[in-house]
This record gives sequence, structure tokens and C-alpha cells, in this order.
Amino acid sequence: MYADGYIDIVQKTIQRAWEEQKEVISAVAQAICSTLKAGHSVYIFGCSHAGILAEEVFYRTGGLAILNPIFFPGFMLNTRPITMTSKLERLNGLGKILVEENRLKDGDFLLIHSVSGRNNVPIEMAIEAKTRGVRTAAITNVAYSQAVTSRHPSGKRLFEVCDFVLDNKGDVGDAAVTLKGLPEKIGPTSTACGAALINAVVIETVGRILENGEVPPVFLSANLDGGDEHNKRIFEEYHDQIFYN
Repeated sequence: MYADGYIDIVQKTIQRAWEEQKEVISAVAQAICSTLKAGHSVYIFGCSHAGILAEEVFYRTGGLAILNPIFFPGFMLNTRPITMTSKLERLNGLGKILVEENRLKDGDFLLIHSVSGRNNVPIEMAIEAKTRGVRTAAITNVAYSQAVTSRHPSGKRLFEVCDFVLDNKGDVGDAAVTLKGLPEKIGPTSTACGAALINAVVIETVGRILENGEVPPVFLSANLDGGDEHNKRIFEEYHDQIFYN
């Protein structure tokens, strides 16, 4: 099958990203734990397909309830024309507005997913967040970023402006499979690997909360008996740290 190679590449990429970055995952999880313990908030953001990771981890079964997605209509995949998303993420000033309007403040934590790490909005968000005392983590492709120039006025790429860097270890350009007769590669790995990394961070965070003798705010499926009641209690208890309900 043509797809055999892709599945093999995804599995190996995830394994490599995990094995080579256990210490970074641990450090990000500890930073999130410290953020929550201090009563501050955690946010996650990405443009267009990078935003899929924000959708992956918020308000879902087994999810950590206090992960707040930053969704901007022009970056969602239902934007029409879809090509507008590419133009918007290159705009100067929009990243700062997103940080301001979502009221990120001193002591908060921001995860930013950008595969190339070269466009203005993610970089600007990281820089602006840090000026406000917000710690930042990039989920990106370092090899890809190093192969391209930054579109931000500073000349820096996302991995160069964040406190922590999680590398998805993908190919330059993201697509990873070569098929005979097709000059372009096919089969991007960033979503599969990014989802694995962000869920690893969530699980590590929850484990550390349990180590501290506390009950982590983890959602139960609303389709299980008692799920609605369980989740309602979480929303009530963490209303100062959850901003999407």
C-alpha cells in the first residue's frame, strides 16, 4: 500500500520526538503546574492547521479543563477564501492585539504551535506575551524554521523567542512521503506528532498535579452517566481560569 511508508514515518517521528525531548516535556509540564498552582491561566494558539492542536486539547474527554484556546475567526479553517489565513498570519500588529484582547497577564503560560515558525503573528504573540510576564512554549519544526527566513521584523523565528521549544522533528516543508511520478512530497506529519506531544504534556502535567496530592480538573465524557455533573463542577470550581465556557 502507498500509505505504508507514511504510517511508518509518523510512528518513527513521534518516537524520536518523544525520546529526544522527555526533559523538555517534563519542563513544560512543570511550568504549567506552577502556573495553575499560582492561580494563573494557560492558553494555546495556532494559525489555520496549527490551530488543530488547540482544538485537540480543550473541552474534551480526558482533557485538562484549564487549557484555554485562542481562536481568531480569520485563522480558522472555515475561513473563506481559505487563502486569507496565509495573508493574515503575516500581518504586523495582529499578534499583539490577540494577546491584549485575550487579556494574557503576568504569570500566565502560552503554548504556540507554528510548524514553520516564520510568520509574524505567532512570533509577535510570543514576544508580546513575554513583555507581559507570560512564559511561552513553542511547538514547531526546528529544521524547517532553520531552512527559511523569518517574516517578522526582528528577523527571529518562533523557536528563537520562546522559553521552551518542542520540536515535532518533521521534514522541512512538513510533508514526508515521496511517491513515484509526483514531484511534491505528500503526507504531513506535524498534526499527528504535535497531537502526541501536546497530549504527552497534558498527561505529564496531570501526573504532577496528582503527585502534589491535588485533584486535577480532567473532563469526563458528557456521554457517560454522570459526565455532565462532573464537568459542571469543574467549570464552577475553575471559573477564574477557564474562559471558553
